[in-house]
Amino acid sequence: MENSLLIGLSRQTALRNQLSVVANNLANMNTTGFKSQRLLFEEYLMPVAEASSFERPDQKYSYVLDYSASSDFEAGAISLTQNTFDVAIEGEGFFVVGDPAGERYTRNGAFHLDATGQLVTADGRSVMGEGGPLVFTADDGDVTIAEDGTVSTELGVKGRLRVVRFDDPQTLERVGDNLFSGQAPLPVESVRVQQGAIEKSNVSGVVEMTRMIEVTRNYTTVSKMLSDGDELLRKAIERLGSVQA
Repeated sequence: MENSLLIGLSRQTALRNQLSVVANNLANMNTTGFKSQRLLFEEYLMPVAEASSFERPDQKYSYVLDYSASSDFEAGAISLTQNTFDVAIEGEGFFVVGDPAGERYTRNGAFHLDATGQLVTADGRSVMGEGGPLVFTADDGDVTIAEDGTVSTELGVKGRLRVVRFDDPQTLERVGDNLFSGQAPLPVESVRVQQGAIEKSNVSGVVEMTRMIEVTRNYTTVSKMLSDGDELLRKAIERLGSVQA
């Protein structure tokens, strides 16, 4: 009886974690460049040790284990903003962002200039060009960002946006603020960006709401199963206690 309760509890815990992932996706439906997540599950068999001394061999109990979350790196829709420093990547790749903890990577191209004239992200992190941060002055005039990421002003070429890729994007780790960290970035051979546009979140509101309803129903079902099992155990104990020796 206790095993069935523990198995149900493992499923309930996994469903609670899945609901948190779905809620986070819904909360970031309007976050520029956000990539949705999915929780991964596997079957965990117990017991690990073999107990051959019993009359009957041990049974294997199947628990639910949520061991990781994967990211969906499918590109989101591109929305035109006409803002000079907004940039959207068409195809694969990530913008490189400076951070005290090391390079970070993002698809959020909603950039602007800070008080010093440096191109930065919405939260103030420097946007890296191939030669380092991109800095502008009042004399530069109008800024143009070509399809290959080359940044030019009325005074000439200022640099080129650094766009990188990864052999396996699933190895990237989310570090908050819509940023990723990773190892061994590779240059994108044929960079394609669009000035005056941003990439929207790839979260589908309909899909996530459907998934939330499904998770909630499953959680309710498991809760009822646990409640029924607990009630059955209580009644069994009461009857055994009332039997006269």
